[in-house]
Amino acid sequence: MTYLPRVVEHSALTPAELTALRALFDREYRSVHGEWDPEQPYGYAPASTHAIVFDAAGSALAHVGFQRREITVGRAQVVVAGTGGVLVDDGLRGQGLGELAMSLARGAMRATPDLEYGYLGCREDVVPFYERTGWHRIRVVERSTPRSLPPETMMPPETVMRAEASVEAVVEAGSPVLISPIRQSVDSWPPGVVDLRGRPW
Repeated sequence: MTYLPRVVEHSALTPAELTALRALFDREYRSVHGEWDPEQPYGYAPASTHAIVFDAAGSALAHVGFQRREITVGRAQVVVAGTGGVLVDDGLRGQGLGELAMSLARGAMRATPDLEYGYLGCREDVVPFYERTGWHRIRVVERSTPRSLPPETMMPPETVMRAEASVEAVVEAGSPVLISPIRQSVDSWPPGVVDLRGRPW
């Protein structure tokens, strides 16, 4: 099979590419989480950059997304590539497509001038995959905006921002969090509580 890897900014996705991504995510999650929404995927923060592996027919086979954000760690400000939407088509897992998509994404992160680390949260069972692809687990307490807000706040962006600012943050400790060094080393990660200053990815 011919694989066609592509890194594309969210604003530059073509209608065909959006349709292909929607099909990939809906095959995996629609029965449980409903239709994929590229602007608010399952309540998580949206990606601003996509690393996608297509086949020759234009179907999306694997995806990694990330969004640049300045977060707070203790007393430090850290610029991260918040990473999410990591998915490989169910019938093609184990063939290296996840590693290919992650390699594309990490290359795009390195090409973004001020990013210091990649940052993600995940399930325990997929930690080995991330560690194989250059991520390092850290132990932190993490604060973030809840993924779900009451329906009445799903209105204009400025209304949503005010609502998110007024909602009590979700605090988590113990769930897997991993970082990928870009311009800083793993040992340079600052101590303290992580505040994502928004929704998780």
